Amino acid sequence: MMPVTQFRPCIDLHQGKVKQIVGGSLNDSGARTNFVSPYDAAYYAKLYRDNNLQGGHVIALGAGNEEEVLKALAVWPNGLQFGGGVNAGNAKRYLDAGASHVIVTSALFENGEFSMARLEQIKAITGRERLILDLSCRRTATGWNIATDRWQTITQTQVNQATLESLAEHCAEFLIHAADVEGLQAGIDEELVKLLGQYCTIPVTYAGGARNLSDLKRVHELSNGKVDLTIGSALDIFGGSGVTLQECLQWNQQQA
Repeated sequence: MMPVTQFRPCIDLHQGKVKQIVGGSLNDSGARTNFVSPYDAAYYAKLYRDNNLQGGHVIALGAGNEEEVLKALAVWPNGLQFGGGVNAGNAKRYLDAGASHVIVTSALFENGEFSMARLEQIKAITGRERLILDLSCRRTATGWNIATDRWQTITQTQVNQATLESLAEHCAEFLIHAADVEGLQAGIDEELVKLLGQYCTIPVTYAGGARNLSDLKRVHELSNGKVDLTIGSALDIFGGSGVTLQECLQWNQQQA
C-alpha cells in the first residue's frame, strides 16, 4: 500500500511565546515575526492531543522557552517531539519530561564538522527509536547543506542521497526545515521535497513555505507520499488565512 503524506503540527517557541517567524531571519537579536500567539504552548499541546494529531514537534528557538516547553510536554506525555538545544547532557531530561522523541541538530557538529562520535553519544542515551535528526538546510550552489545554530551556520554536510541513507541507520525520523523559505508562505521547495521522497528510507517531515491545502497534495505527489508536511504561518491557528486546522484534520482522516 502506497504511503500517504500527513499533516504534522508544530509549536514554535521564541522568547517564551508561541510564534511563527521567518526562519532565515533568526539571530541573536531576534527574528522577523509573522505571528505571536495570545495562547501558551500548553493550549496548542491540548488542541493537538484532543484531535489526536500525531508526530507533532515543539521547537525552542533560542533561550527563554524552558517553562513553555515543559508545560506542553506535560499536557501530552509521549505525544510531542522536542527540539532546540538538545544535547547528550539534557536529552534524557526532555524524554523524562514527556517528549516522545528528541530532535537534534547543532549538537552533532563540532567546529562546523559533523561528528559521528557525538551522534553515537546521544544515541546511547536516547536509543535510535527516540532520536530524530534535524537536517534543516539552506540552499547552496551545489544543492542543500545542513544549517546549524538557528540556521545561521551553513555546514559542509550536504543533504543528499549519501547523507540521508547513512544517517537513517541512526535515528527514527528526520525533520527538515527548508530555512530559506521557512515562514515566507511563498511555496514549498519542490526540488528538496522530491529529493527527500526519493532517498529517505525512514519517516521524514518537511517544513517551509507551505501556503494551503494544495501544498499538502503537492508534497504527496512529489514524494510519493513518503514525506509529511508541517504548516505554520499559513495556518489559521497561527493567524494565517491559507488553510484551517480543520481542513488539515480532514486531509489526515481521508488519507487514513
